[in-house]
Amino acid sequence: MKTDLSMRAALEALLTVSETPLSIVTLAGALEAPINEVRKEIEALQADYDSAHEGQGRGFQLREVGGGWRLYVRQTHDWGVRQLVVNENPAKLSQAALETLSVIAYRQPISRGQISSIRGVNVDSVVRTLISRGLVVELFQDQDSGASMFGTTDLLLEQLGINSLEELPAVSPHLPDQDNID
Repeated sequence: MKTDLSMRAALEALLTVSETPLSIVTLAGALEAPINEVRKEIEALQADYDSAHEGQGRGFQLREVGGGWRLYVRQTHDWGVRQLVVNENPAKLSQAALETLSVIAYRQPISRGQISSIRGVNVDSVVRTLISRGLVVELFQDQDSGASMFGTTDLLLEQLGINSLEELPAVSPHLPDQDNID
């Protein structure tokens, strides 16, 4: 590396593409630069990021965690990132997720086992996906069986543009009665 600025730019490139914290040794090896120079430039980057925007800092920060350095969203901006992920997530639900979500919406509270018996397949991973998307939540544990009982969230109602589950269309006559799935 010839200049401090080119090393900083190279460090930014490495930190931007990394999904895990990078140690000073790893960074120095990737840049074929002395460890003490890389450490000095990492600290300079961190100071630059923290002092930007009249001392308010950039929207991200450089932190040392888990034995390495990584870029993170500055805590004061977590709310914006959270809103983006929840409201603007372009990923669509799979057919399996849509079917599972429908069963939960119409039959809640309902256990994984009951959902599986209606759908005829294991739904563990699909339910985890729906929970991670904020569309389904564990409501309580059944006292008799100990099974987790699931239901939909207000976010689902918002995404569907309805005020309550009563506004859902009439359920298909092909779904079994609640007594048959218990």
